[in-house]
Amino acid sequence: MEKGVYLITGFPGFLSLNIVAELLKQDKASKVYLLHLGSMKKQAEEGVRKLKTASEGELILVEGDITRPGLDMEKEKIIEIQEEVDYVWHLAAIYDLAVPRDLAQRVNVEGTRQVNDFCQTLRHLKRYVYFSTAFIAGAREGELMEDELIRPERFHNFYEETKFDAEVLVDDLKDRLPITIIRPGIVKGNSDTGETVKFDGPYFLMNMFKRLSFLPWIPFLGEGTSYINIVPVEYVVRAAIYLGHDEVGHGKTYHLTDPAPLTVKEVYGKILWQMLRKKPKGSIPLSLSNWALGFRFVRRYLRVEREALDYFTLQGKFDCQQARGDLEGASIHCPSLSSQIDKMVEFYLENSSNERLHVKID
Repeated sequence: MEKGVYLITGFPGFLSLNIVAELLKQDKASKVYLLHLGSMKKQAEEGVRKLKTASEGELILVEGDITRPGLDMEKEKIIEIQEEVDYVWHLAAIYDLAVPRDLAQRVNVEGTRQVNDFCQTLRHLKRYVYFSTAFIAGAREGELMEDELIRPERFHNFYEETKFDAEVLVDDLKDRLPITIIRPGIVKGNSDTGETVKFDGPYFLMNMFKRLSFLPWIPFLGEGTSYINIVPVEYVVRAAIYLGHDEVGHGKTYHLTDPAPLTVKEVYGKILWQMLRKKPKGSIPLSLSNWALGFRFVRRYLRVEREALDYFTLQGKFDCQQARGDLEGASIHCPSLSSQIDKMVEFYLENSSNERLHVKID
């Protein structure tokens, strides 16, 4: 198979690092242009140093900004990329539930608009892979299908809203560009090692449990009957790489989600038991928890974003039959979350003192 030339945005983010590593491992890339912000130069250089041990593929750091025309790259580099690149993977975004509207709009929507425009100038584009999120569904209820792009009556935060608006921009180009849209669930660390680069999502529960470990018992938050969709990074990466290259993925949108998700109560109980060997007792209404997290000192002490509580009450369930069907031939499957919690907790406990892994709580 002929190797490709790639442009990856959002380097050196968690997903982009893992995707580049897997592209190199599968020997798919002869050259990878890695777009990074100037402020992330040191981290980008460190990311490349780690990746270069995995393959002989050429890795080229490119300083730029997706919110500006030409992605704010030097003119010579623009011409070079326009002539050489076969695949664009757009991962740059603000992945923060508490992001303010203006910043989310600028990066997630206007940034995607600029990447769309740039993709239309490429001479040899074989595939444009856009990373959205399953949570563009906002507060929609019931079965949520992969071929639906329906604006919900309500979003939980500006992250969801701007990612929806950005996906609309990409989806509108499907008749002009070879596009694959990926909608992951909540992406956690590696299922085999537990390794992650940021303690968000389910790790907020671990932060809270660690702070409250002195209590004789810890109550549930709310009823916990909603499903929470958490997927390991290596599943998302392998699935996206397959669907983003094979002809079967051309023009499609996929939910890379757990087909058999656990309820919030199940996840809560399993993590608490793995961490502290305690079982939840009693329940605190979510309204009271939400009120308490309205105080900055409480959020900072527990290291939990208030917006995370919204995912305790989701009434939608992500259908992923198209993804499962198209991945069947590649034998790529999402492992059960129950089988991963021990490694997830183990990594957290070993690294909880590393401040670089924690989300800054305002």
